Amino acid sequence: MSFHRNLTCALLGSFLVAVPALSSALEGPNYVQSSVSTNALSLVGKEHLSNLYVDPQDDPGVIRAVHDLRDDIERVTGQQPQIVRTAGGLGSQGVIIGVLGQSELLDQLVESGKLDPSAIEGEWDAYHMEVVENPTPGLDRALIIAGSNKRGAIYGTYDLSEEIGVSPWYWWADVPADQQEHLYVDGDLKLQDKPKVKYRGIFLNDEAPALTGWVKENYGDYNHEFYEHVFELILRLKGNFLWPAMWNNAFADDDPQNMILADEYGIVMSTSHHEPMMRADKEWNRYGKGAWEYSTNPENLYDFWLDGAQRNKPYESIYTLGMRGQEDTPMSEGQNIGLLEKVVHDQREILDTVFDKPIEEVPQVWALYKEVQGFYESGMRVPDDVTLLWADDNWGNIRRLPTPEERDRAGGAGVYYHFDYVGGPRSYRWINTVPVAKIWEQMNLAYEYEADRIWVVNVGDLKPMEYPIEFFLRMAWDPEYWNRERMAEFGPRWAEREFGPEHADAIAQLMTDYTRHNGRRKPEQQSADTYRLLNYREADRIEAEMEDMIERANALYEQMPEAKRDAFDQLVRHPVRASGNITQMYIAQARNQLYAKQGRSYANDIGALARERFEKDGMLEEHYHTEISDGKWNHFMSQPRIGYTHWNNPPENTAPLIYDYKPHSKPDMGVAVEGMASAWPTPGTYRLPTFSPYGRESRQITVYTKGEAPFDFSAEPSHDWIQLSQSEGTVDGEATIDVSIDWNKAPAGNHSGHVFVQGTGWGGARVQVETFKPTDKVARKVKGFLEANGYVSIEAAHFDRKEDRNGHHWAVIPQHGRTLSSISSFPVTDRTFEDPTHGPYVEYDIYFFSTGAFEVHSLFAPSLNIVPGRGLRYGIAFDGEEPQVIDILEDQSQKAWETAVSDGVRQSVSTHTIEKPGLHTLRIYRVDPAVTLQKIMIDTGNLKPSYLGPPESQRR
Repeated sequence: MSFHRNLTCALLGSFLVAVPALSSALEGPNYVQSSVSTNALSLVGKEHLSNLYVDPQDDPGVIRAVHDLRDDIERVTGQQPQIVRTAGGLGSQGVIIGVLGQSELLDQLVESGKLDPSAIEGEWDAYHMEVVENPTPGLDRALIIAGSNKRGAIYGTYDLSEEIGVSPWYWWADVPADQQEHLYVDGDLKLQDKPKVKYRGIFLNDEAPALTGWVKENYGDYNHEFYEHVFELILRLKGNFLWPAMWNNAFADDDPQNMILADEYGIVMSTSHHEPMMRADKEWNRYGKGAWEYSTNPENLYDFWLDGAQRNKPYESIYTLGMRGQEDTPMSEGQNIGLLEKVVHDQREILDTVFDKPIEEVPQVWALYKEVQGFYESGMRVPDDVTLLWADDNWGNIRRLPTPEERDRAGGAGVYYHFDYVGGPRSYRWINTVPVAKIWEQMNLAYEYEADRIWVVNVGDLKPMEYPIEFFLRMAWDPEYWNRERMAEFGPRWAEREFGPEHADAIAQLMTDYTRHNGRRKPEQQSADTYRLLNYREADRIEAEMEDMIERANALYEQMPEAKRDAFDQLVRHPVRASGNITQMYIAQARNQLYAKQGRSYANDIGALARERFEKDGMLEEHYHTEISDGKWNHFMSQPRIGYTHWNNPPENTAPLIYDYKPHSKPDMGVAVEGMASAWPTPGTYRLPTFSPYGRESRQITVYTKGEAPFDFSAEPSHDWIQLSQSEGTVDGEATIDVSIDWNKAPAGNHSGHVFVQGTGWGGARVQVETFKPTDKVARKVKGFLEANGYVSIEAAHFDRKEDRNGHHWAVIPQHGRTLSSISSFPVTDRTFEDPTHGPYVEYDIYFFSTGAFEVHSLFAPSLNIVPGRGLRYGIAFDGEEPQVIDILEDQSQKAWETAVSDGVRQSVSTHTIEKPGLHTLRIYRVDPAVTLQKIMIDTGNLKPSYLGPPESQRR
């Protein structure tokens, strides 16, 4: 029987329409309603409150989850059911929860034929939920939640909690439950589910100063009182695995209850990629003898690891094998494969000695992180039953995935992923910077290549990574449910669950917008020169985008019910405001520096704005720490993020460098021209970017005061087809002249004119105006993306046609891109099309007015060569030419990688000769899998430097 989150086919669509379900759970279907219907079970009804049954001999973790369900029902309805130990205590309707083989009542129902959970028996973490009529004498109806193991029963229990309206983040993000008077479970419910990735978890890492400061203030240390909240959250998100905080702590040694309770809850514990044999790095500092070096100190290390295996023998654990240097550094012996093989051999010898079962049944993992992957590629192997944990590059790009031969290993494979990192090119630890679509694109590759044994993600301090954590763990549970088509639904569903349906789409859009922005370039890497002031009005557009996001977040906050404002603030408004403010600060800094160089009298005012933005960052942090939820989350925003000069963070946020300009007291004119850093009266040729009917409608000339006194100015065009928004006025600060073209009067072809600006003193500024206008005959023919201003800019998702070939096709990955979306080829397979013409392709219609050797700049997701022995290749051709095969990873240098992960894209360039103006077709072919295209920019002679590239060209 296949596993699915589906109700039995007996459930009629008309029933769903007649009785609306509560819209609570992220994955459908919703099986709890607020009004009664035929055959419904009255969880909290008008006349009946269902009690909860759990066998007193069942697993303690299950009993604990049932207590949580009782509390959750009270959170929603104000009524608290009883937890009973006998079927007789249920009355006429009730809920029966337990583990098959451990719950006497469940086993009786199976034996009597009232319940058939055979499809989940023996399955990992599976559960069966069903409303059963007359399960026992005197019991008219019962909701059965049966687990194949304790976690299965726990997941089914928490699934019901979520269905009735309790968010998994009710404690960690203060999400309140919507109040309901009554709760009814659909009488036709029959649901079975199980995970598709075996171990699904998080890694608390890089946890000082934020998480550590909060833990010390509230719990004293990383003890069981803290970890109980972490365990519960993981289980509510249907995870089961944890690498604990380890910077200055040792999970099992800090509090002996930590390990005991983790196992009781059902959390599978392990130690991070550089902490072997269930021993924390800090435990060696406390108890180790001699050097952390196996070549010189094997006896003491052997005993140290033996103690770890013996200590953790009673508990469900995964043993990390291998060895790195202390504090997550490379081994001092370098690539000494023989030594590392000896380490793994001795560690397995320990496990074989300690455990009373075959070594193959003791879960083990070898993390192929950083240089350790090099050991593997150089020929080192571990026994077949050990899981290979492949890693990303610390920036969300998986470095390697299993080959077809490696997929046959009994131990399977997994992925260690990152939402947080300390290291080059810059540490990023402060706020969420990972778009959901990016996670999906990479982890879908992992699933398709059968790296499905362990998915673990470095989440830093846990908060404020709530949003990507949930997506990662939900996808780990069922990557097939969260497929490409459904991935974009995650945001609206999440927002509806947390804040209700009224504003769900608007909230989801905000989450997409701010994470897209942070994914373009992380706040720690931004600076005054990230977004260009001069080209394509890029900084203006980004600043307006930030202001719009902040305004939308503030408006939604005001519309939130009072009870939901704290949750909305920490999950949505704060990351939007904090992320946007930092970018606005850097743009103000850039303007101050440019304006000071140009001698604008108000340069210091802009500098003051940058300083205000810096101060506002501190105010937002203080708001998060002291006002949200009455200060519950103090310390979580304390990670420095402003003032990086190298990979490591500054000890404290550092104010931006501001230029000080002292204007004189006289009237004095300056003239700035769009696209130029130099400003009149500095000698030079001043020219606006070329005008085209297919480019931007207007360009700007700014007349400004260099001194403190105002003055009058005039502006006169040389031709009547040059239009000015104003031709005279008084300047007290600045005046902007919008220059546009009357295309009905402008002559065809290439022509020049000018605007003459006069103000104070002798002479004036002559600003050249150049135009290109095609003839009417040509204009009637244009179609496709149109060349203008020396370039063509295309969003990859806007292809005109596509051709599927040999079972493969290109498709859009929504929201995956710095400016729109991406396209990639599906299905994800091992197949490579060495001859690109045999592979699927997409086509773009482009109209060129010029000819020559044009460079095509293609922007791809910064994916890595997940298959050994080759890069990531695509084919590209214009019209009927033979495709060029381009490897986007041809440059494997450290510098190229740093540029790619910092920019969030990897750029490739190909050169093509266009001999005739007119309509041409650009074709992109699939060669290798995992190539994900975001944007195409064609330089026809005047493509200007910018961070995101010019906006998309006009299309007809």
